Amino acid sequence: MKFLYLVYSSLKRKKLRTVLTFLSVFVAFLLFGLLCTIKEAFAGGGNAPGIDRLIVRHRISLIMTLPVNYEARIAQVPGVAAVQHWSWFGGLYQNDAKNFFASFPVNPEPWLEMYPEYLLSDDQKKAWLSTRTGAIVGKSLAERFKWKIGDRIPITSPIWPRPNDEAWEFDIVGIYDGAKKSTDTNGLFFRYDYFDEARARDKGMVGWYVVRVSDPNNATEVAKLIDQEFANSPYETKAETEAAFTQGFAQQIGNIGAILIAILSAVFFTILLVSGNTMAQAVRERTQEIGVLKSMGFTNELVLVLVLAESVMVATSAGLGGLLVSWLITLGGSPVPNVLPVFVLPMEYLLIGAAMALFVGLISGVVPAVSAMRLQIATALRRNA
Repeated sequence: MKFLYLVYSSLKRKKLRTVLTFLSVFVAFLLFGLLCTIKEAFAGGGNAPGIDRLIVRHRISLIMTLPVNYEARIAQVPGVAAVQHWSWFGGLYQNDAKNFFASFPVNPEPWLEMYPEYLLSDDQKKAWLSTRTGAIVGKSLAERFKWKIGDRIPITSPIWPRPNDEAWEFDIVGIYDGAKKSTDTNGLFFRYDYFDEARARDKGMVGWYVVRVSDPNNATEVAKLIDQEFANSPYETKAETEAAFTQGFAQQIGNIGAILIAILSAVFFTILLVSGNTMAQAVRERTQEIGVLKSMGFTNELVLVLVLAESVMVATSAGLGGLLVSWLITLGGSPVPNVLPVFVLPMEYLLIGAAMALFVGLISGVVPAVSAMRLQIATALRRNA
C-alpha cells in the first residue's frame, strides 16, 4: 500500500494521456454493459422463465392460430400438469402507432396459476374474475400511460378488429408487479371470453398454448408426445421449452449473441492496443527514473509490480466506472418499452465485466512491465545522457 502514491504520481505525469486512456476504457465497458442489457432485452429475460413450461404453437408459424379445443387434449397428455392459452392482440392506445404495447387475451384463473412471477393482490384478482371487460396492466405500462385502477381505456388492434371497427374498451381492475427485476411489466392482459365473443373473425382460435410439465427433466419427452397427438391434423403443432421459444423469437432479428461477441471483440482488441501502447510509452519516458529506483534498492520484481499496478489501476477504475454507469442507466427503465420491455443488467455480466477489466489491465501492462524489470541500471541511467 505504501507504493500506491508512487503509482498515482506516475499516472499524473502525463495527465492528458491518462485521462484519454481512462475514457477509452470507460467507454468500452459502458458499451459492454449496454450491449449485454440489450441482449437480455431481446431474449426477453429468456433465462428467467420457469424451466417447467413449454410453448405449443402452430408447426408452420407463430402467426398461425390453433383451435381452442386443443387445450383439453393437451391436458390429457402424460406429464402435463397444467395448460392455458395465449393470443397476440397487438394493442394501440388512442389508435396511435407510437402507443403500441404487448397485450393478450387469456383465461384469468389458469393464467394466474401458471405465472406466479406476476404479482397481483387478491382483491384485484377477484375483480378481474368478476369483470367481463376487466384488464390488468403491468406496473411499467401503467406508469407509461398514467393509468390507474378504475380507468376505462379504449384500445384498437390492427389484427383483431371489432364489428364496425369499434374500439375495444377495457376497465383496469388491477396493476401487477414482477417478482424479479427481469419480469416484464409492460403488458396488458384481458379476458379471452370477452375477446372471443366480440371479435369479428376466427372465433374459437388461439395463438399458442403454455404447458407446465410435472417433471422438468421430462420436458423434451412431453413436447414430443404433444406433437404426436396432433400429427397429420389440419393444425399440427411444435412444442418447445419456453426459453427456447423466447430465444428463437429473438433470433428472427439476428444472432444477437454473435453480433455482441463480434462488436465487443473488436472494441476490446482496440482497447488492448491503446492501453498497451500507453503503458509502453510511459515506461520509455521514465527509463532514467526506473534506473534511479533500482539504484535506490528497488528490486526487479517490485518494479514489475509497480508498472503492472499502474496499468491495472487505470483499466479497473475505468472499467468498473463504465459498468457502474451502464447499470445506473438500466435503473431508469427501458427507453423504448414497446421494443425492449425487459431492460436490466444481470449481476453475472457485471462480474464478467469486472474480470475483463482486470484482464485488460494485466495484459496491456505485462510487456512494458517485463521490459522495465529487465532494464539494467547502467543502461537506464545512460539513456538520454
